[in-house]
Amino acid sequence: MSDLNLTLQPVAIIHTPYQEKFSVPRQPNLVQDGTGIVELLPPYNFPEAVRGLEQFSHLWLIFQFDKIPQGKWQPTVRPPRLGGNQRVGVFASRSTHRPNPLGLSKVELRKIDCSQGKVLLYLGSVDLVNGTPIFDIKPYIAYADSEPNAISGFAQAKPPVLLQVKFSPDAQTAVQKIEEFQPHFQRFITEVLQQDPRPAYQQGQISERIYGVHLANYNVTFQIRELGIVEVVNILLNDNSLHF
Repeated sequence: MSDLNLTLQPVAIIHTPYQEKFSVPRQPNLVQDGTGIVELLPPYNFPEAVRGLEQFSHLWLIFQFDKIPQGKWQPTVRPPRLGGNQRVGVFASRSTHRPNPLGLSKVELRKIDCSQGKVLLYLGSVDLVNGTPIFDIKPYIAYADSEPNAISGFAQAKPPVLLQVKFSPDAQTAVQKIEEFQPHFQRFITEVLQQDPRPAYQQGQISERIYGVHLANYNVTFQIRELGIVEVVNILLNDNSLHF
């Protein structure tokens, strides 16, 4: 039997507004303003390596779940879409806890920039943590990759909006200032939080606890004190140097 061990080297990293896995949407198209940029790494950062890629509107990214402890996988997992209470086989899910920590994401390609010694792929919405290693990039082929009548088990439909998002007066003041140079930031926060980023077992519960997520350069704190409603408490620069 041949040696099946394989050593992989990242060909790129991705830059995204998600600084931690807690805030990442479960699929790319759930948060329209959560865009990303793939940066090819040496020795793969040649413009020739992406020649012809501009002819494709979407890409597949093969990436590493590098924020997940290695070696801690189980044959069954609890998908969030099933409320975190039912178990399915790990290979019947997209769980991050896998025998090999690899993920697959379909993303929109908006622009390619090859300048100043860099090769950058500007993407639409993404579902990856900032700095995630990318092991391969492949063009999305519509006739082969799209199956409109496919059966998708417990994830047949797009997940529903779980929470209504409100902004406290402090948060509203902050977001108005931020949107002077970062448009649609309120919409970005809203689409992240309305999916309820809390663990599945906490969803549907109210609490006095104040949560925080790092989005772009900001720490967004929120609270769920009413059923079905999340309130953004405040928005701070991550270095806490600015408080609105």
